[in-house]
Amino acid sequence: MIRAGETIVNEITGETIRFIETSAETNGEYTLIEVTLAPGGGVPMAHVHPYQSETFEVLEGELSMRAGRERIVAYAGDVVAVVPGERHTFRNASGQPVRFRCTVAPALGFERFIETMVALAGDGKLGKRGLPSPLRLAPIALAHFDDARAPMIPAWLQKAGLVPAAAIGRLLGYTGTYERMPKQGELVPATA
Repeated sequence: MIRAGETIVNEITGETIRFIETSAETNGEYTLIEVTLAPGGGVPMAHVHPYQSETFEVLEGELSMRAGRERIVAYAGDVVAVVPGERHTFRNASGQPVRFRCTVAPALGFERFIETMVALAGDGKLGKRGLPSPLRLAPIALAHFDDARAPMIPAWLQKAGLVPAAAIGRLLGYTGTYERMPKQGELVPATA
């Protein structure tokens, strides 16, 4: 379980994420994170949150986004709100780091999803785009179906493909979450 003040890093996507307020502290109403995004970094694919809104407040630098059909470059002081079900993506197209706060409301399983993806990145289990193999991704996507989905494809069709793929993934030992494996001589903090 993530705690306020903890920082996690996904070197594949260029994200350093500090948790300001967690779902445990807000009774699940929201999660507030501060993200520093390296030049060229960003989320691996456009996505939608069917039940959550996301608010991005840029603190430093410039954040390139796509929200719905709109292309946006947000600068320090700008706030961009993404409503539930709206297709969106973000990246740092500049040569300098960008720092922003992001509020996800309600929290649902957002924190666990982020922890899982960062742990996979830390263990070298993500490809260059920041995604795991399809059979590893399927149980994660199914477990977090209320948190994030692919855009443009009807939910029923996504679910119809994810259920059998996740079953195959589970047979291979993959689950909806992932804990980072310590490297030889490394201590990894235990999660409660």
